[in-house]
Amino acid sequence: MTSADTASCPVHRNFDPLEETYLADPYPTMSAVRAEVPVFYSPEVDMWVVTRYGDIESVFKDPGSYSASIGQRPVFPLTDEAREIVRGGFHATPVMSDCDPPRHTRIRKHNMKGFSARRTAVLEPKVWAKATELVDAIEPGRVDLVSAVTYPLPAYMIFTFIGFPDADMDMLKRWCGNRMLFSWGRPSPEEQKDIAGNMVRYWRYCEDFVADRAKNPRDDFTSDLVRIHRDDPEAVSLEEIVNVAYGLSFAGHETTTNYTSNIIRRLLTHRSQWEDVCADRELVTDAIEEGLRYDSSIIAWRRITTRPVTLGGVDIPEGGKIMLLLGAANRDPEVFHAPESFDIHRDDSRSHLAFGKGIHFCLGAALARMEARIVLELLAERAPGMTLVEEQEYTFPANISFRGPRRLLVDWPAAT
Repeated sequence: MTSADTASCPVHRNFDPLEETYLADPYPTMSAVRAEVPVFYSPEVDMWVVTRYGDIESVFKDPGSYSASIGQRPVFPLTDEAREIVRGGFHATPVMSDCDPPRHTRIRKHNMKGFSARRTAVLEPKVWAKATELVDAIEPGRVDLVSAVTYPLPAYMIFTFIGFPDADMDMLKRWCGNRMLFSWGRPSPEEQKDIAGNMVRYWRYCEDFVADRAKNPRDDFTSDLVRIHRDDPEAVSLEEIVNVAYGLSFAGHETTTNYTSNIIRRLLTHRSQWEDVCADRELVTDAIEEGLRYDSSIIAWRRITTRPVTLGGVDIPEGGKIMLLLGAANRDPEVFHAPESFDIHRDDSRSHLAFGKGIHFCLGAALARMEARIVLELLAERAPGMTLVEEQEYTFPANISFRGPRRLLVDWPAAT
């Protein structure tokens, strides 16, 4: 980055979204920089950082000027060894969150059919059954809700949705491990090597899986796409279906795990609001939307400019990498009343940007909301008296975008 590129832009040399204090609680920093320098350049990550709701919304609404192609790329350069491993067996191409029109328009149209209200409705009894099974297995005493419920449920459901066999799920979850660190963190050379190897294994699995579904389609999302391909091979290719299965299997469970865990934590921290939810299940939906606003599972996303732009009064050149601080936008006082307060009774939480906006609005939003609703309703019914373990220390994955506690310890009450 040359000095000329950043001459008209404030430079914040201390902004590091991978610094320990920021990872533990990014919101004080987000609010401070939004108030001080709403758009600035961060040398630490080589990105222009955008913090205000209006500016981020304008980016989402202008895919012609702000390409999504950077969304899945590693933030930091890969080692030669990791790059060679990826080249040797990982052939992913942009299909959804990192894809631009017209290709994005074509592929998304067919994916939307897979996420139809009918298929989501078919899944709901399965979500209830799996969630009930997980909650029934909890014994009174100290329990980690992430490992007990909020991680296995979304992973199981998205794999079932795609059509992956139950017997493969533990293996697939293991291969998914640390993908966040690879693309959105600062992994060591050894970590890059290990993660790249798992990515290749996962990719080859998805290739074999789609090839099998092409021969023997069933009643699942992948088979829906295969049938579309059979009817019109130019509508969506088998290679694109492999890409969709690979990407969805990661995005479809990590984000739901994180935001469900975040919501439970915030509700139990604000005890009176948890009690309100337990007394009135109609408030579950409000709690979910406020949780998405106040402590989203995706606190930042990326774009890259296709032309010189002016954003928030700051000039950004063509090819400028942009970091959209969704967590800052969701607490913007220009949009939300008392934004630093968690309040499930507020009337403006649904304006959040947790699922994005515009042509890349999250396809799985309805499924994610449904899973969180079922978890909260079950917990309110089975364990209204559960409490957070006060002395616990929360840790979060070291990456710029995805945020949720690795563990969430509660004291689970005995059945009455």
